[in-house]
Amino acid sequence: MLIKNRPDWHMPESQATSEAVFLNRRAFMAGGAGLIAGASLPGAAFAQGADPTLDLYPARNNAAYTLDRPVTNEADAASYNNFYEFGTSKDIVASSKRLVSRPWTIAIDGMVEKPFEIGFDDLVRKLPLEERLYRFRCVEAWSMAVPWTGIPLKAFVDFAKPLSGAKYIRFETFMNPRMAPGQSQRWYPWPYTEGLTMAEANNELPLLVTGIYGKPIPSQHGAPIRLVTPWKYGFKSVKSITKISFVAERPKTFWEGLQASEYGFWANVNPEVSHPRWSQASEQVLGTRDRKPTLLYNGYAEQVAGLYKGLEGEKLFM
Repeated sequence: MLIKNRPDWHMPESQATSEAVFLNRRAFMAGGAGLIAGASLPGAAFAQGADPTLDLYPARNNAAYTLDRPVTNEADAASYNNFYEFGTSKDIVASSKRLVSRPWTIAIDGMVEKPFEIGFDDLVRKLPLEERLYRFRCVEAWSMAVPWTGIPLKAFVDFAKPLSGAKYIRFETFMNPRMAPGQSQRWYPWPYTEGLTMAEANNELPLLVTGIYGKPIPSQHGAPIRLVTPWKYGFKSVKSITKISFVAERPKTFWEGLQASEYGFWANVNPEVSHPRWSQASEQVLGTRDRKPTLLYNGYAEQVAGLYKGLEGEKLFM
């Protein structure tokens, strides 16, 4: 998210695609039409069309996760992104293509039965993939609604076999300033890190996302694997994960390290708790002129409110 006096509202004005239209187009998408990511610089491992996991998409849609609004137009979701490793503007599609996402290895360490490393292309075939329609709410007070494909985080936790002493799960992205010039800015606490409690990680909602709109996830969305926690502000959904650690102590996250008074560990969505510099009562729907009231926990209170009983003294909504 941008640390500035007010959110950036420079958005396209095209109208959102309806959910019904999107779902009817899934078979067409499976053919690979409109692939937008792909590594284009010298040294990139492959073009997006040659992604070795392409046969896994579109994944089975989990009908339990529905939307109260149209699916955001794919082009709008693809062209308005935060990825500070590649720049602080929203227009980072071109620069993010520097991301070389193969080979890609994920280290699993900390309090687990046996630390190990696994290649992304192996991991994505070992655990179940499914598509879910989720609302996504940025702390800057813009939102979108998209079809993510991914591995339920709970399934990954079971796969990793954490020890009983693990209380938190810590996520870390890559560190490569030559590939990601934003990481040369030393005032940021690179690499990007995030964390959840084990109770949050074992909730039904978090996804380790590997795809979007029925295709492998493109670079600007955090290829090849990122986290999505739809009841929290978007900065919690760390991109391009290279390490997942199970730890006893609460990890200090990237934005906490930079500006803890504005971006806390919990970051649950709440319309009644303003950001110190702007209201969170409503949100601008990406790609449209629509403003919608913000929903408590981004509309997922039924699934997650119980996680926070007894934690009322914490700053749960910052």
